[in-house]
Amino acid sequence: MPRKTDGIEFEIHPRPTKGEDGKPLLYVRPAKGRKKSFKDLETFCNKYWGLRTGELQQVMDVVMEVVGLWLSDGYRVETPLGSFAPKLKLMGEHTDPKTIHGRDVRYAGIEFIPSKEFVKEGGQNREGYRKSQEPVGNSQMHDQQAMDEALRRSMRLGYTTIPEFMIYSGLKRDSAKAYLDSLCQGEHPRLWKVRESRRWLYFPKKDKAKE
Repeated sequence: MPRKTDGIEFEIHPRPTKGEDGKPLLYVRPAKGRKKSFKDLETFCNKYWGLRTGELQQVMDVVMEVVGLWLSDGYRVETPLGSFAPKLKLMGEHTDPKTIHGRDVRYAGIEFIPSKEFVKEGGQNREGYRKSQEPVGNSQMHDQQAMDEALRRSMRLGYTTIPEFMIYSGLKRDSAKAYLDSLCQGEHPRLWKVRESRRWLYFPKKDKAKE
């Protein structure tokens, strides 16, 4: 059966919580690496919407300056894309409003709420969805066979390190470290580790006698 090549490509990732079978519950998100630059937007608008070269950039520069000015004065600014508003953060812990002064408040970024029209335009997906064929996230951590193979391949020097194991397992650094450390624990650990300068070396347990 031919693989689907259109629609929104999505990745599958594990959540912290587990299902009834003891495995992590999963969630999906758009595949990484799929993006369009502002240059792509300009080129598209010039070609299909009749805008002159540089016209879109000029409009965006003006909008950013004016909207930024109003946001700095505390206004919520409504646009066809949605509304923008400043976010504020209260420093410290307060229970009495009388103790709060202007010096206790900090600027914390910009809140964006998309308009209904913009959400509708962005949600007009007519091609369905397709699953990414690449291993993503750290879901492979729960595939014992894959992890055993990654560990075996990373032991080419008789030991492995966190960066080396990351290459073969596809795990991010924190997850790779957590996995290797877990193999050093329990009543029958598979690995033991030694600190060398600024890195950890992980040896098969059977090699401990050679230390």
